[in-house]
Amino acid sequence: MDKLFDRLQMLEDRYEELGELLSDPDVISDTKRFTSLSKEMADLREVVEKYNKYKEVIQQIKDDEEMLNDGLDDDEMTMLVKEELSAAKDEKVTLEEDIKVLLLPKDPNDDKNIIMEIRGAAGGDEASLFAVDLFTMYSKYAEKQGWNIEVIDKTTTEVGGFKEIALIINGNSVWSKLKYESGAHRVQRIPVTESAGRVHTSTATVVVMPEEEDVQIELDPKDIRVDVYRASGAGGQHINKTSSAVRMTHLPTGIVVAMQDQRSQQQNREKAMKILKARVYDYYAQQEQSEHDATRKSAVGTGDRSERIRTYNYPQNRVTDHRIGLSLNKLDRVMNGELDDVIDALVLFEQTKAMEKLENE
Repeated sequence: MDKLFDRLQMLEDRYEELGELLSDPDVISDTKRFTSLSKEMADLREVVEKYNKYKEVIQQIKDDEEMLNDGLDDDEMTMLVKEELSAAKDEKVTLEEDIKVLLLPKDPNDDKNIIMEIRGAAGGDEASLFAVDLFTMYSKYAEKQGWNIEVIDKTTTEVGGFKEIALIINGNSVWSKLKYESGAHRVQRIPVTESAGRVHTSTATVVVMPEEEDVQIELDPKDIRVDVYRASGAGGQHINKTSSAVRMTHLPTGIVVAMQDQRSQQQNREKAMKILKARVYDYYAQQEQSEHDATRKSAVGTGDRSERIRTYNYPQNRVTDHRIGLSLNKLDRVMNGELDDVIDALVLFEQTKAMEKLENE
């Protein structure tokens, strides 16, 4: 813990420095700097408060032990001090664990909204129907979290499934909860179209990307080709006499985004740019991960997009997350948006791995 104490003291010193800076008239008059320093101070507040409480508990333990070593004439007082000492030692252990978690490296995207894309993959019609079920599952989970969902693009199949659907989820710390969902999701069940009652296996893929704004990623306009065309409805008939649909191509990566669901070309441009930025960011993030295979294999939130991460077994009412070996016999509740047990287990797994690394440094 010695290295951690040194780091905690540095953070406390910085916290006090920030308090002084935020009362400086020059800083107050600089809105951008004031906002940045205020956020930094807010981010440090919890760990500094825990550290101060930890120091109080350490002092309490020291005082109690000195009293017991010096000897007390009153047996009742001796018992009270021993009880206080025991409680303080328990609190010390709890505070140490809390502080370690707070000191773990923070994902810079944790507070961001996300763009999620769900696609039917292997399994034809059944895969597209499962994509709808996943969309419903995430929608219900988002509702329970108090988040908002906006569908920005979708392509349906003849049976009412989703060939693909793209959505933005806005709310408090969306990325921190849903960043683990990227990958291939496998379903095992009897399709509604199966007359013989046989269980089929199908897959749908989920990609989760942080919603990127201009300050996070800059795209050179020279690298983007924009084509406009008339939006068309089912069967190819034109539904708009003006060229409101937009197709954007990021030339360095070859990533293409087409958007026609919005009413105006400007709205389609804005939505297409949001998705393009997210996809380009994700593309380069995936490349970076590929250069660090060991890191990727030890993490649950990153990796090959085609990696099978979870199985939804309907006959046995079981959901299994293959990355951490978690199986829960409550698939019906999970599909109803009760994802907390799965997501909490993934977060705990990541924290445990990160803590082991922190302690070995």
